[in-house]
Amino acid sequence: MRPLTHEETKTFFEKLAQYIGKNITHLIDRPDDPHCFRLQKDRVYYVSENAMKLATSVARTNLMSLGICFGKFTKTNKFRLHITSLDYIAQYARYKIWVKANGEMPFLYGNHVLKAHVGRITDDTPQHQGVIIYSMNDTPLGFGVTARSTVELSRLDPTGIVAFHQADVGEYLRDEDTLF
Repeated sequence: MRPLTHEETKTFFEKLAQYIGKNITHLIDRPDDPHCFRLQKDRVYYVSENAMKLATSVARTNLMSLGICFGKFTKTNKFRLHITSLDYIAQYARYKIWVKANGEMPFLYGNHVLKAHVGRITDDTPQHQGVIIYSMNDTPLGFGVTARSTVELSRLDPTGIVAFHQADVGEYLRDEDTLF
């Protein structure tokens, strides 16, 4: 495990800022237990500093993972968030969409969020902004990117796409071989 380079940190924080904004500092500067981000085999892990110090005694080739996998860098050096980071991102999300019960299963199968499925949405959500998708009982289901702003939603037909699918908790079953 190694610290992220300047370019990797910039790319990673830009992606994370789409979803949680300036709340990134809350992830790192935790008063109870300081955490940091580390890179291992193109995957970024969110690790407690105490666990990271203990992991230095394990050889890099023998270390599979440590902490929570937030995502991975692609071969073109773009960052892709994994569903394993949902619990941490959902705590600090700026923009949220709640889907009705009839929209949960289509989203969990990998489909986009339609206007007919939207129960609520955060006010003043801009277009192409990262959002966390919740069920109506405030259970985080996944995350996506808005296709339209909140203002444009009122003129949209019921089959129009509100948010593009990025990741959902159904990936634990669909991609269990490649996720970790």
